[in-house]
Amino acid sequence: MPGKVAKIGSFSDWVGLFNEWRKEVGVNKDDVESFHFDTLYGAVETGDIQFGSYKGRKKWENLRQIPTQQMRDALMNMIIYQGDTEFASVEQQRNLFASAPTDWDRRALTRVMIEEMRHGWQMCALLIDFFGYSGKVEAQKMLERRAFENKRLLGTFNVDVDNWLDFFTYTDFVDRDGKFQLQMLKYSSFAPLGRSTSYMLREEAFHMGTGNDGLRRIVEAGVIPQWLMQKYLNKWISSSYDLFGTDHSSSAHWAYVWGIKGRYDEPQNEQAADLDDLNDYNRQLYRQEVAGLVERLNTFLQPGGKKFYTPHIQFNRNIGRWAGKKFHCETGEPLDDRAYQQHCEECLPTARDKEVLLDIIRNEKKWIKEKEGARDPLSTIAEPRKSAINI
Repeated sequence: MPGKVAKIGSFSDWVGLFNEWRKEVGVNKDDVESFHFDTLYGAVETGDIQFGSYKGRKKWENLRQIPTQQMRDALMNMIIYQGDTEFASVEQQRNLFASAPTDWDRRALTRVMIEEMRHGWQMCALLIDFFGYSGKVEAQKMLERRAFENKRLLGTFNVDVDNWLDFFTYTDFVDRDGKFQLQMLKYSSFAPLGRSTSYMLREEAFHMGTGNDGLRRIVEAGVIPQWLMQKYLNKWISSSYDLFGTDHSSSAHWAYVWGIKGRYDEPQNEQAADLDDLNDYNRQLYRQEVAGLVERLNTFLQPGGKKFYTPHIQFNRNIGRWAGKKFHCETGEPLDDRAYQQHCEECLPTARDKEVLLDIIRNEKKWIKEKEGARDPLSTIAEPRKSAINI
């Protein structure tokens, strides 16, 4: 499929490409194949734009109502990036089925993948239904990029998630960034985008809960060493910091002015937005939430040992003011080149660490605590959809 000339004329044409993509990527398992994908729109809390220069006006229902082409282009770009991450995460996790520690975890993975596919579906529906020929081209390109070919738009989403500690850490912290991004789009001045996020946020909650609970079960089992788990926390949390974008971003500035994308705490925050610092403001809110989750993990450790910590916001950054600079993972202390190289080997997973982890997973049957008293993840997947608007 990669390299095809865009030729879709309708959403039904795109659905055919979507089904081809599922087969080619290898995620068209029985439960996935039988699932009925829908485009779902929920309600918006208010029909008025809530922030920016157009505050108080009616939200826009179609592109003709959006005042300028520049604003339409910015909106389309945000939808493209959001959709690209959804399909990428499926590709990243596609090889985990065979190594699932329990049947519950395998079915939870299936649900996560189904819902990430639906999120990508939702974003492509917006592109095709509202953005004309350009939207159709971008919706097709969404299915032609591959995470495992390093072609997804954001670097975090080109990294394989190839073991279950990776998966639980990724869904707890990278999917949490997804929650932040969707929440910032929930109050968008473009009403169809805001309506799209309602079900996406509800579905995202299951992904984060799966990751957070999985990490707890690993800690309680006490088989995987704390130092090894810390390396995976450092890997995915520091990578998630970059997902909020560059500091002093003109794109974030104008997206806020136009009401397209707000702050994470927009409805409750009565302070005037610092338009020069929006990305880092949301990044700091993310780190605060993550730090609370890491502290909660510490409550499941045996007393007297070393505690988990949240990596410093300056560590291992590839975007923004700290990109390429060298800081201590825990303290943020500046390091020279030699010290930093050694420090990264101590703080981030190495090839040898991965061998140790996989050896534990293969040979220690109780490396993760059993999931107790939980319903089948797939038995509840359709429940939120009963009141959805299907198109």
